[in-house]
Amino acid sequence: MTTTNNQSLNKSFSFQRLKEQAIFVLLFLCAFISVIVTFSIIYILLKESVLGTKDSPAFFQQQNVWDFLTGTKWAPQYGAGNIGILPLLSATLMITGISAVISLPLGLASAVYLSEYSSPRLRGILKPMLEILAGIPTVVYGYLALVFVTPYVLKPLGEMIGINVGVFNAASAGIVVGLMIIPMVSSLSEDVLRAVPKGLREAGLALGATRFDVSSKIVVPAALSGILASFLLAISRALGETMAVTIAAGVIPKLSANPFEGMETMTAYIVEASKSDATRGSVEYQSIYAVGLMLFIMTFVLNIISQYVLSRFREVYN
Repeated sequence: MTTTNNQSLNKSFSFQRLKEQAIFVLLFLCAFISVIVTFSIIYILLKESVLGTKDSPAFFQQQNVWDFLTGTKWAPQYGAGNIGILPLLSATLMITGISAVISLPLGLASAVYLSEYSSPRLRGILKPMLEILAGIPTVVYGYLALVFVTPYVLKPLGEMIGINVGVFNAASAGIVVGLMIIPMVSSLSEDVLRAVPKGLREAGLALGATRFDVSSKIVVPAALSGILASFLLAISRALGETMAVTIAAGVIPKLSANPFEGMETMTAYIVEASKSDATRGSVEYQSIYAVGLMLFIMTFVLNIISQYVLSRFREVYN
């Protein structure tokens, strides 16, 4: 009887170990696939823009890097002297900056309200409604900018201050991208605010502080690392936005400081050039990968900064 029980236990133990090993292998493969995909993207970008092949030289083997980074005219279809990324870069940074001005304060204010002021029932209603914004297709935001924000918000404002607002403009693109990334800022910030120990709040209230003082001087500083990381992730999201800015800002590369003019972002150019008749191996075709590499470097740097901020300013509570 004892021998039979021991055999049953051994079989059960062996099956449990086999199941654990299978789960370990599955999880490892999932992580490994994500790494392979990332390195594949990096390899393709580097191959077309830096490395090249014997039959097809890379973009930067044909074009000067300094001219690419400092040139003020973007027309790669016309060859050398017309491939400066500054018009695309300035439009991307301008729209990202406008979206950050809108999304960061609104997202943080929403997070503070949901975390510190709203009741659990109200939070259960408001948070899903806020996150619905993240589920709306980006092309809808682009058309919202085109048919509502520009004609009914920006044009009347421009007439009041004597500025002509174009049909396609960076301001409307920045506004809708800002609205689009509010849920990211709000959701991530609210999570880190709620992770702050309740004892810190109670200590502040016990000392006579108001709820606003507790929120602004205790809770927010305690969650600062997570909040800053959410800001940087949201800005990375805004940098990579494509369809909304393509529809709202237009596809004319222009180096301008006027946000009410049409201009083209880096992502919008990638969309436009991908649909063109550019021959594989041509400068115009390879410029897609050069712009993609530039965009990848920018978002990669932002992610590194966000990781540094998390590790540098992280609060540890016992």
